[in-house]
Formats: sequence, structure tokens, C-alpha cells
Amino acid sequence: MSKQYNVGLVGIGAVGAEMVKVLRQRKFPAKAIQVFASRERDEVIAGETFHVLPTTKDSFKGFDIVLFAGGTTASIEYKDAVVAAGAKMIDNSRAFRQDPDVPLVVPQVNAEDLDWNKGVIANPNCTTAIMLEAVAPLHKAKGLKRLVASTYQAASGAGAAGMAELEEQMREMVAGKPLTVKAFAHQLTNNLIPHIDKFDETNWYTLEELKMRNEARKMLHAPDLLLSCTSVRVPIPRAHSESLNLEFEQDITPEEARAILNDAPGVKVVDDPLNNVYPMPLDATDKYDVLAGRIRQDISRLDKKGLDMFVSGDQLLRGAALNAVEIAECLVARGLV
Repeated sequence: MSKQYNVGLVGIGAVGAEMVKVLRQRKFPAKAIQVFASRERDEVIAGETFHVLPTTKDSFKGFDIVLFAGGTTASIEYKDAVVAAGAKMIDNSRAFRQDPDVPLVVPQVNAEDLDWNKGVIANPNCTTAIMLEAVAPLHKAKGLKRLVASTYQAASGAGAAGMAELEEQMREMVAGKPLTVKAFAHQLTNNLIPHIDKFDETNWYTLEELKMRNEARKMLHAPDLLLSCTSVRVPIPRAHSESLNLEFEQDITPEEARAILNDAPGVKVVDDPLNNVYPMPLDATDKYDVLAGRIRQDISRLDKKGLDMFVSGDQLLRGAALNAVEIAECLVARGLV
């Protein structure tokens, strides 16, 4: 009988619930899953009833893996306790992504970085994870030099409250009522908001946009990668999309890019525009793979080193819960837990 693992989960919002669902779907060898939150209660998560326990620094003894989906404050507060208990912490918050002692991992991109973990592994930002799933194989083949991204990010990026507010606004609009605006800076229904996270007053990029650059550099081991991003919140429930302009060190054609991505795990090439086939958030929702399409030569250049591409991926899955579970699977496969 294969070994089974005691799994903890801190936080049961939209991402935490999705983690439970993915653990079950992928038949992760969990002997038990114990959910922790701010207070004790019974909670139905992904159709299963869990007895939720309050999180304390003594909660983690006997666990092999602890998934964190409870926000930055909880991750910082309990990190040392998880490591001291001998468990592996897989953290979905931003708390440790730029810590040089913490690997930042998408398994299809840089699973080898798990080998130097010291007990904590960080999950990247959802937009970075979705982008790199499609971009990393091209980088490995041709050497990515510069990337300009525009992201179209779903309400789910703001958690369960964001998804609920989008639904509420749609109902209020149909009923002719004033729209509730709490989770976002502005009304999201019938609107786009070019503002996600706080603005950095030194350069007027948002922290969300800067995360894309900093995380991509770390995960690709490319500290000089040139990357600029504009992040936009769109009235879509849970799948992010991204328009990417890519510059490589070597020549690359759209045909080469499609061939590379067809062989890349976690990517599905959806690229037949003359028949209206291309990545869309509707088709990416509830899917594991990142959809990649609209692959074309950059006609603003005089050489063959530039491509344009459009990708869509489920924010809660590829951008969060699925990636965390795949990290756990890789830890098991590499004998690190």
C-alpha cells in the first residue's frame, strides 16, 4: 500500500474550497484532511462536511503537508510553527514569494526548485502562474528577452467576496436597483477597472503588475527579464485572460511556438481563428489546462524574434488550488515529504 499523508488546510474561502475539491479529484494520497480557520465549526466544503478547528501554533503536529489559503497575515503568523512541526507549508499568499529562501513554484515550470526548500514553498500570483504555464516552454526553447502583458482578471481574483459582488450587481442591474460596490473600487458589471491592488507611487504601476515581473524573473531564473504589465479587472466570474507580446533572443515562428506548446504539459493550444476558435475565459473555466492561441508573428518588428499570443486560465485552479496540489504531488514524487 502506498504511503498516505496527513494534510492540513488553513482557510476555507474560494481558494481553500477549491483545494479540497482538487485533492479529491486528483486522488491525492491523503490519510486525512483537517481544515483550520478562525473558529471551530462544521462546514460543508465541496460537498463534504468537515469539522473545522481553530488555528493555533500547536495545530500542525503530525501533519506532513499544510496548504495555506487564509491570507498573508495567517501565513506569516504560522509559518514557523508549521516548519517546527516538520510539515511542508504550501502557501498561496504573497507573504514569501520574494523570499530568497523560499522556492516559488509552478511544477511544469520549475519543479527542480522544490529540491532546495526549507519547509516552505510559495504559490505564485494567479496571473503569473497562468502566463508562465504557456511562456516558460517558449523561454526554454528560444530565450525570452522581453514581455509586455495586458491581463483581464476575473472577479474571483478578489476572493469569494468579489465573485459574490459581481453576481449581486448583475441581479441588481436587472432589477433596476442601485448597485452594491464594496469589493472593488468601482462598479464591475458593464465595466472594466484598470486597477488591481495598490499603486506604487514611485512608478504608478500596481503591486499586481509588479508581481508579474518579479515572480517571472525568480521562477525563470532570469533576473534581467524585461517585463511590463497592465492589469485590468473584468466582469468575468473566475477565469483570467492575458494578451502577451513576447520578444526572444532567437528567431521563432508561430508554427514553432504551436509545436512547442503542443508538447507542453498543462497547456492546450486553441488556435484556429478563421473558424472562431481561440482562448476564452468561458472555455477555460473549471479546466486544468491553460488555453493558448492567437499565436502570430509580431508585425511591428523587422525580424522574427517577436510573437503575440492570448491565453486564458482558471484563476482558482491553475492560478491557485490546482498549482498548490500539484506542488504537493511533486514533493511526494521527489521524495521530499
